[in-house]
Amino acid sequence: MTELFFALVSDWGAPALAFATFLSCLAVPVPTSMMMLAAGAFVASGDLQLAPVVMAAFFGAIAGDQAGFGIGRTASIALIGWLRANPSRAKFLDQAQGTIDRRGAPAVFLSRWLFSPLGPYVNLLTGAAQMRWPTFTIMSALGEAVWVTIYVGLGFVFYDNLGTISAVLADSVGFMTSALIALLTGYALFRRKRAH
Repeated sequence: MTELFFALVSDWGAPALAFATFLSCLAVPVPTSMMMLAAGAFVASGDLQLAPVVMAAFFGAIAGDQAGFGIGRTASIALIGWLRANPSRAKFLDQAQGTIDRRGAPAVFLSRWLFSPLGPYVNLLTGAAQMRWPTFTIMSALGEAVWVTIYVGLGFVFYDNLGTISAVLADSVGFMTSALIALLTGYALFRRKRAH
């Protein structure tokens, strides 16, 4: 299956990469990171041009982030009305929105590249929690710029060892994301136990 996606990058170039990054930001299981590595390798070999590859990956990811954020915001309108109808639920909603306002920006930035498997869900959650759109957009753009630069750049530099570098990156991102989820779960359980 991975060979199919590499062939898409080879045959269609930047448009395939834009489409893949868009879909991946909506939680569609596309090996976008590997496709960006392959695109970087094709740039190194002279088969693709750097600027179109980087711009396509970047703007495809931004469009996917915006779509996910918009879906989260639209889907939450009815839910927010229901939550606000009850004072105790309204208090919970205010706390959740306050947390998103305080801590949402770093979560958006880091989930673009360091904890990338969480990115699509962060898009939906920040949209649903009514995060400020300019803040989301700026953090999304900064994080996607890091993501695209890292993967296209590594594909360019290590074009003759794509299999090795893609395996190392996949393992690293998977480990860090799992560790983050375990830490957050532990912290939530600790706070809950302490509250009782």
